[in-house]
Amino acid sequence: MKKLLLLFISISLVACGGSKKAVKSDKYTIESLQNKNYEQVLGMYSDANPKNGSEMMEEGTVERPYTILYPGTEDEILITWKNESKTSIFDISYSEEGKWSSAKGIKIGTTYDELTKINGKEVKFYGFGWDYSGAVDWNGGKLEDSNIRVFLNPQGKVADKFYGDRMIDATPEEIEALNLKVSTIMYRD
Repeated sequence: MKKLLLLFISISLVACGGSKKAVKSDKYTIESLQNKNYEQVLGMYSDANPKNGSEMMEEGTVERPYTILYPGTEDEILITWKNESKTSIFDISYSEEGKWSSAKGIKIGTTYDELTKINGKEVKFYGFGWDYSGAVDWNGGKLEDSNIRVFLNPQGKVADKFYGDRMIDATPEEIEALNLKVSTIMYRD
């Protein structure tokens, strides 16, 4: 009986020792904010120094109240609300290289190749030089229904054929030369 008890204790100690891996916090994932109201957001990010206001958005077609968390820092994130009482989030976006990311690991600076790998299928993108410059189409990949929208920004020289409000058709060599990286991440239900 003692041997059995010692064996059980040994197995338990090994199992407990193997579970001491660091647990990744999802506090700074864009999805952690979904389905939250203003009070819940402030409860989660009490150090965020929120800035509130109201502004015309969506190409000047609608006025929405907003909250900026961590304004003026690399962790700045913009929340727009569906209503003045701030009970329901319309969308969330950020474009600084702070601590925010998506739950799938997309962050500002993620490359085109990394994005394609995360998506499990090549992503497509819209042209540059307009309001939705570099918007990504998930092209039926894993992120198609994720509510995450990203925008790419070229780091390389941009030829005229890559400008405009249209889906871009580019060769792998042209995409590599553009050196595309995620510049903005948005979450919208």
